[in-house]
Amino acid sequence: MPDDSAAARAAAEEESAFSHPPVDPDATAAYGDHPDQVIDFYAPRADAGAPLAPLVVVLHGGAWRAPYDRRHITPFAGLLARRGFAVANVEYRRGGEPQIPAQNAGTGSAAPLAGRWPDTFDDVAAALDALPTLVRASLPQADARRTVLTGHSAGGHLALWAAARHVLPPDAPWRTERPALLRGVVALAPIADFEVAAKLDVCGNASLQLLGGTNHFEERRPYADPALLLPTGIATTVVQGRADLDVPQAVAEAYADAAAKAGEMVGLTLLEDVGHFPLIDPAADACAVAAEEIAQLAW
Repeated sequence: MPDDSAAARAAAEEESAFSHPPVDPDATAAYGDHPDQVIDFYAPRADAGAPLAPLVVVLHGGAWRAPYDRRHITPFAGLLARRGFAVANVEYRRGGEPQIPAQNAGTGSAAPLAGRWPDTFDDVAAALDALPTLVRASLPQADARRTVLTGHSAGGHLALWAAARHVLPPDAPWRTERPALLRGVVALAPIADFEVAAKLDVCGNASLQLLGGTNHFEERRPYADPALLLPTGIATTVVQGRADLDVPQAVAEAYADAAAKAGEMVGLTLLEDVGHFPLIDPAADACAVAAEEIAQLAW
């Protein structure tokens, strides 16, 4: 258990990250019929006539649970737009009311379930597939040839997963024949190794719930766990706070170790005295580090 001072700091960091007013997008487009199948677009805040801007695709966190939608990460999207990026902030279907016994979900709480199988993955795949067409119509300032995927927490998992679709098992409905045309991935405190996350009860065992509970966890992991979907051949950086109580450093380190064993080098940027939420808090120095890591890949 964290000591009182660590818990207090984590609470203050979360309060700061959620204190910013939402930033409205310049445009919104649907990639499906469900209300959650939408993408918000933010134009780069640059001079008229400037060259096309790199595109940053943002996948929000919140343990894949319905109470947390894309609005909480819009200040981060706004920051990226002010730094000259074109931004696509993706919404997707998340978990709702508990639909399986609590003991099967790996938690005794009655909190909303984490994610929907297979809907959450269906949506991320569909959003990425539709993105080039939607960008041409809604965000003409973007250069889709310079695309970076980023995501925070559960969204960091989805960013890693979306970049690994070409190495999914052959029978996976989301598998692509070739790698996505990406400059790279910057995963912010991602839930990147499901085995370690389950052992540490990350976010109330959210990864176990995402895959449908203990009865399905092992059979579905090869289709969903980034640590099993390596190597991708796509430049990847993980940014992680050493003081993160929500998704501990051990999860990021396990993913980086798995990548190394698969013959791939994953960048791991560890930030001292930083918890979970400063990575997406425009008021925090850690957020500037995250934006710079994106810039290193995009420009």
